[in-house]
Amino acid sequence: MKFVIVLSALLAVALAAGGDPKDATVVRYDNDNIGVDGYKFGVETSDGKKHDESGQLKNVGSEQEGIAVQGSFSYVGDDGQTYSVSYVADENGFQPQGAHIPVAP
Repeated sequence: MKFVIVLSALLAVALAAGGDPKDATVVRYDNDNIGVDGYKFGVETSDGKKHDESGQLKNVGSEQEGIAVQGSFSYVGDDGQTYSVSYVADENGFQPQGAHIPVAP
């Protein structure tokens, strides 16, 4: 009886892991507000990956014209843990934040 319980638990964990990433399918795709002044999108796949991002054109017509981007993504690592990263990318560069990312002193 213990064998059946352990086997069932292992099977449940294996199924929850999502299997081979090559077999993943898109379960959500949002493609909103894509234009000259900015964009916004979101995607989620059956293997647990998620990515949401938006960007806006800043300082239009000036020497400092550029795009400011903010977003987040998450995925399930090989260890079964979900890793999440939020980020900003602008005139100050790419600035990621996440519980697993070391912070400079």
